[in-house]
Amino acid sequence: MANLLPTKGNLIAAKRSRTLARTGYELMDRKRNILIRELMGMMDTAKELQGQIDAVFTEAYTALQAANIRLGICDRIAEAVDVDDSLTLRYRSVMGVELPRIPGQSPPPRPEYGMGDTCSELDECYLKFYRVKELTRRLAEVETSIYRLADAIKKTQKRANALQNIVIPGLDGTIRFITDALEEKEREEFARLKVIKRVTTKQK
Repeated sequence: MANLLPTKGNLIAAKRSRTLARTGYELMDRKRNILIRELMGMMDTAKELQGQIDAVFTEAYTALQAANIRLGICDRIAEAVDVDDSLTLRYRSVMGVELPRIPGQSPPPRPEYGMGDTCSELDECYLKFYRVKELTRRLAEVETSIYRLADAIKKTQKRANALQNIVIPGLDGTIRFITDALEEKEREEFARLKVIKRVTTKQK
């Protein structure tokens, strides 16, 4: 503060900066709380999706075994099915954090293999593995969102801490310094005026 002049203009500016810093802290704290709520919801969703994937995977492999027993090994039929690795990626914003959205297909596409040489067990297997794919897509979306939210929470917390523990206390100190200096200056001015008045009175 050695280079800071203790003037009323600087005092007003410091108070204005402190008001802005406090508002900034409140906004950061509110943003952090909203992001944390979103993160907690996402974590619950991820846990639920992982459980569903495990269950449907088991059902899918059971259906595949049943199809293999009924038709023999299904490799030849599987080769007739094109691999769909297309992906559409969109985003939604939560408090400025871009979270991915990967739209799925509903209902599932019709199987590409011929129906004449297959069986209902294979159809069931196809639907189950399609369900696994959709759940995995959704889990990837949620887990990526969790990572981004956690990173945003960390950055927001860091900024909020800087405002609360460094910026605002620093401005409080600046305001005290200027206020004390101005009050001291006023006392000195008052004492000087009293002396002048006393001298003037004696001269009369």
